[in-house]
Amino acid sequence: MDISLLFKIAGIGIVVTVFYHVLSKLGREEQAMFVSIAGIVIVLFIIINEVSSLYETIQTIFGIG
Repeated sequence: MDISLLFKIAGIGIVVTVFYHVLSKLGREEQAMFVSIAGIVIVLFIIINEVSSLYETIQTIFGIG
């Protein structure tokens, strides 16, 4: 795992938080919720990609599959 992964996730979190607060102040609660859900989905895709890479490495090391 690289430290850049943590920076990516933190950056996405900061951007989503800013957009959420701006949209909430403008009275656009529904769009703010969609932004937060989109941020969660993006982070989940990043994490799933890393877990997949870890699984492939474990398969290679132990000769599974």
